[in-house]
Amino acid sequence: MIAARLWRAAWPPIVVVLGALLFWELAVWFFAVPEYLLPSPRRIGRAMIDDRDRLLAASGRTALATGLGFVGSAAIGIVAGSVLSLVPLARRGVYPLALLLQMVPLVAIAPMLVIWFGYGLPSVAASACIVSLFPVVAGTLDGLQSVDPGLQEIFRIHGAGRVRAWWSLGLPWSLPSVFTGLRIAAGLAVIGAIVGEFTGGFGGDAAPLGGVITSALKQNRTPTVFAAITLAAGLGFVLFGIVNGIGWALLRRWHASAR
Repeated sequence: MIAARLWRAAWPPIVVVLGALLFWELAVWFFAVPEYLLPSPRRIGRAMIDDRDRLLAASGRTALATGLGFVGSAAIGIVAGSVLSLVPLARRGVYPLALLLQMVPLVAIAPMLVIWFGYGLPSVAASACIVSLFPVVAGTLDGLQSVDPGLQEIFRIHGAGRVRAWWSLGLPWSLPSVFTGLRIAAGLAVIGAIVGEFTGGFGGDAAPLGGVITSALKQNRTPTVFAAITLAAGLGFVLFGIVNGIGWALLRRWHASAR
């Protein structure tokens, strides 16, 4: 039954993707678009096969940095959002600054991360964490602020403290909003990792996907660029699917959004 439900959810986007790839292939062939401008899906697939060892290794490095950054943003974001909900003064003072941080372009921060954390995994993971942090903070805070006042009053009548009410009422109540923030953060973490790799990733044989993209651009190997971008998008889909699956497992028995 679960497999049938997954197939019903998966086949419409699969059909759309296959149709888009077919249109892309025919358009490149019909208009004779040069490969250095826009390679065909078939040529991108061949580049994936020809350079599979390097691309798979690069995907693993990017996946590690993305995962570390995402886990960091999830932990920090949930804790920060909870603190902001419990301390109104901190919410008024810190939340606008967090919003301001979200508006600063990552390309302006990435070189500083290299100075602070050094080249390689630490700076890339920090980049992924920074980019994906705000949606988790916002989702957690919105969820905690939307708790039913009647239920809050019941907890106060029974003498529950603020921390106990947060753990037993606020956090479970806010889970749908938290997972909405985490779903957004999953895609942003991949973007943050790739941008961080442009400036702080390893080079040469130890290059992650961002390094592969930079190197292929310099060598005018456009199919490899598209192949690396495709794999990066795949990482985002996988991370989104993991978050979605965990959210479904936690919410399916009691919340309408997971049914």
